[in-house]
Amino acid sequence: MTVLEILNRTKVFFEKKGVPDPLLDAQYIISHGLGMKNRMDLYLSFEKPLTPSELDTLRPLVARRAAREPLQHIIGNTSFRGFCIKCDPRALIPRPETEELVDMAKDSLKTIEQPFIVEIGTGTGAISIASAKEIAGAKILATDISTEALALARENAKENGLESELQFAQGDLLDAVTADIIAQVTGDNAKKIDCLVANLPYIPDGEKGKLQPEVDKFDPALALYGGPDGLNLVRKLLQQTEGKLSSGASIFLEIGSEQAEMLKNEAGNYPWLDFAGIHKDYCGNIRFVSYKAK
Repeated sequence: MTVLEILNRTKVFFEKKGVPDPLLDAQYIISHGLGMKNRMDLYLSFEKPLTPSELDTLRPLVARRAAREPLQHIIGNTSFRGFCIKCDPRALIPRPETEELVDMAKDSLKTIEQPFIVEIGTGTGAISIASAKEIAGAKILATDISTEALALARENAKENGLESELQFAQGDLLDAVTADIIAQVTGDNAKKIDCLVANLPYIPDGEKGKLQPEVDKFDPALALYGGPDGLNLVRKLLQQTEGKLSSGASIFLEIGSEQAEMLKNEAGNYPWLDFAGIHKDYCGNIRFVSYKAK
């Protein structure tokens, strides 16, 4: 059996199993299983016969994807703004749409030297890693309530050469950002946050069991669900920001599209903040809200 034949058979098999993007996923799985540098190398190897050993390697990988295990878990990583991020069940797989949070943070900090950035609920660490790579002089603290997620984030920081640059802390939202931790990151235990970024769980509890299998079965529930309307943790975080932000500091939050107006209408609950806007992602979908500290 040639590479092209196994590719076509895998595509058809994935289609029957309801796998989204069956051809693309088949390309990724087969190129990964055959040790190719990228999936484009498949096109140079279509006529290559596969050995029994190669087929034995591919079969369990194909079976895992057919069972709707995420492609990123099978391959072991994903790309986030061009940086390689290890993925496994310890944390939510970073989505391409979330990359825009880094752009928003960068734009808000253009005039600030050595800004203090805090990411709440870092998961894999992708947002903080990209921010550390792209925002010159930034002092970054990444937090999570999950010990497993923080272990993964530290591994990703090390793999991206940021083992000493990024600081991590465990705790519930801003409770993790203590004076001692701030001193470790910035050298000043009274330093206030210049930019707060978070992609917190925001799926309503009623959606449990209704999501795609890749999410419902393999992403940690702790990283998905945020209460009856999905906003419990977002509201709690906003309440915690009083007195902890520098004047003019920005907050950028990823939320569900139907939640943006809800948060805008509740802005008066946080009188130390101005509601700064509702923002769309690259696909034109409402995905973010922002605030400014007074």
